[in-house]
Amino acid sequence: MVEKGTSLLKMMEISVAEAEKRTGKNAVNMQETYTVYLIETRPVDAASEGTNPVPDSLWRRYSEFELLRNYLLVTYPFSVVPPLPEKRAEFVWHKLSADNMDPDFVERRRVGLENFLLRVASHPDLSSDKIFYSFLTEADSRLKALNATFRVKNPDKRFAEMKHYGDELQSVISQLLRVRARAADRLYGVYKVHGNYGRVFSEWSAIEKEMGDGLQSAGHHMDAYAASVDDILEEEEHYADQLKEYLFYADALRAVCRKHELTQYELEMAAQDLTSKKQQREELATGTIRTFSLKGMTSKLFGQETPEQREAKLKMLETQIEEGEELVKERNAECEEFVKSAWVDIERFKEQKDHDLREALISYAIMQISMCKKGIQVWNNAKECFSKM
Repeated sequence: MVEKGTSLLKMMEISVAEAEKRTGKNAVNMQETYTVYLIETRPVDAASEGTNPVPDSLWRRYSEFELLRNYLLVTYPFSVVPPLPEKRAEFVWHKLSADNMDPDFVERRRVGLENFLLRVASHPDLSSDKIFYSFLTEADSRLKALNATFRVKNPDKRFAEMKHYGDELQSVISQLLRVRARAADRLYGVYKVHGNYGRVFSEWSAIEKEMGDGLQSAGHHMDAYAASVDDILEEEEHYADQLKEYLFYADALRAVCRKHELTQYELEMAAQDLTSKKQQREELATGTIRTFSLKGMTSKLFGQETPEQREAKLKMLETQIEEGEELVKERNAECEEFVKSAWVDIERFKEQKDHDLREALISYAIMQISMCKKGIQVWNNAKECFSKM
């Protein structure tokens, strides 16, 4: 392990060496194809000594990187946790492939995942985390178990609903951006096809005497119409970027909800530990063991503790109970303060979101109407040219 405040990169070389496509059964027993990434690590000392040992290696799926980052987000709320590369090729325009298994996309993501690990490993706080270290070095790390068991007993309904809303918001905005990307691709083709009108009208004008000028003018209008699509799609990108911003805001909203879960979880664990200590005190004071334990069996086999031993343990338990009660008060105050502050900011975010998305959608609709009017105007101009022939 590495001491807090020291970069892990001073001790270990880290790389994501390659990616590999695999096929297997998912959680619902359905066949799926996915990509895994090979993480390689080796001690820095070996390189400085001139030796070149075989690196330690293990395979990780992208979803495991997500688990790691989510854990870091809730464990280090005051640290700026490095981002992951995009999970899938979303919202791409006609020039890029949207296939998640596309070799170029997989390679870009491999580089992004390696960069993520290197940034975490160079962070003064994150690099010393035990879970992060085990993620790099142990195939059976605690991440999945941690994620599975991290469940609060009494979740706040408002935060649970807000977390669900964040998931739904991200889903609908993702769908909207996908539709927009497909529409932009087809729109680009439609506009560029109009350039063929311009070429044909220009060629036609060369063989006509009386109609030649009108055909030539109509061809110029079609050429201008075809060329205008680049400006139109550039303007569309501006509105798409506004939607993408709230795609990432949805993730930030879920991060607040996860932090609340962690705060609530710590409160419940402190309360549970306090209850356990009080039960131990009662059992020790009365000599009654309520639940099966190794201690109870030992007492039956080897005899009861002496009064002095019991008294010493009672004193220790009293001290631990006092500390536990203080910790529960602190955790409860932290939880209440978090809920109060977080909910104020969530309400502010909701107002901002409603305003921003409403304005973006209205502006986008106005732009589409303007674009259609320009198309109508082009054909009106062409009609005027044809009528003068």
